[in-house]
Amino acid sequence: MSREHRYHTTVTWTGNLGEGTSGYRTFSRDHEVSAEGKPAVHGSSDPAFRGDPARWNPEELLVASVSQCHMLWYLHLCATNGIVVTSYVDEAEGTMAEESGGAGRFTSVTLRPTVTIAAPEVHDKAVELHHEANRMCFVANSVNFPVRHEPRILHA
Repeated sequence: MSREHRYHTTVTWTGNLGEGTSGYRTFSRDHEVSAEGKPAVHGSSDPAFRGDPARWNPEELLVASVSQCHMLWYLHLCATNGIVVTSYVDEAEGTMAEESGGAGRFTSVTLRPTVTIAAPEVHDKAVELHHEANRMCFVANSVNFPVRHEPRILHA
């Protein structure tokens, strides 16, 4: 049985500095991403494109989405396979190639989770489940670039 899920968000530009988009330098890239019942995410563009470095940019949010989805699947798979995870921190990195005309695309995302497990005897299975999490991750299945994994498994 297949199911369909829908996700609704609102993106509101908040960067009109009084002149609208009358010139490339006359407006801010600031915006808010919201969804019903949730706090707003304050966004902008990458600082390389005149964005505010104190705000999230779409590229960071994409990398974070891949990382979050992988982590949630990984934790689920560990729980159903009897592996007790006591800590999980991912230092994810995405690479985007910008073309001379200004367009660009992501070429890869590398996840570098450091996972602490309670029992060292399940170390190999803990590593293996990262491949299964990648196979199951909705976001990784939706992107057209490779998602790599460089997990580090520690023992509590």
